[in-house]
Amino acid sequence: MSLQRAASQCLRKAGPRAGLRPFAALLSSTRRSFAATSQTRHSAFEQALESNKRWASETAKSDSKFFPASAQGQSPAILWIGCSDSRVPETTVLGLKPGDVFTHRNIANIVSPTDLSLLSVVEFSVAHLKVKHIVVCGHSKCGGVAGCLANGKLGGSLDIWLQPLRALREKHGAELKGMEVDEQKAFMSAANVRQGVEVMKRIPTVIDAMKERGLQVHGLVYDLASGKLEDVDCDEKDDVAALREAAFERK
Repeated sequence: MSLQRAASQCLRKAGPRAGLRPFAALLSSTRRSFAATSQTRHSAFEQALESNKRWASETAKSDSKFFPASAQGQSPAILWIGCSDSRVPETTVLGLKPGDVFTHRNIANIVSPTDLSLLSVVEFSVAHLKVKHIVVCGHSKCGGVAGCLANGKLGGSLDIWLQPLRALREKHGAELKGMEVDEQKAFMSAANVRQGVEVMKRIPTVIDAMKERGLQVHGLVYDLASGKLEDVDCDEKDDVAALREAAFERK
């Protein structure tokens, strides 16, 4: 809504006898409101830029070789598949630096065998960067998990994107039925990670790297309340691994 239109609506509500001076007051008030909102948004962005300047300056002072080395290339040891949630920045929670972790994040850290964006990230990091570990990480209080546990539509593309998570809910329906809400969320976060690890281990490029150079795939859940990463048991029996390798063996 434009500034003039907003002021005009306020004038109509005030009645035909409001006069020019009241209109001017209403216009001024509306302008201040719009300006305050714009300033708040602008301040957040400016603050981010100022923070970047401080970080770059402090980093250069503490390690003069960091940025020149970073500009030469990357050799991360870890591929991180995580949630887009702003509270789970992988490099920060791992206590590592830029260049240490190659990253792909999406809503609810869903690993789908048809997600071309994810598959491209996996192909590049595994086949070209030669990462040694792949981490599929979920987290507590995940909005995507909460959404899949709730009945009803979330709206738009979210319902399509979270379909694998809803299917997982149906699969574990009997187990979830006897749990409290918080238990359900924790269970689903871990189950989603396990499923992600299973899908990851069936990507041909990953299978080859596991067999040829010992690439490892891990599952973790990040606890927002403690800041700690918790291991998710994703071990599989040897015969299951052998069958998987045989099914995807290159001819």
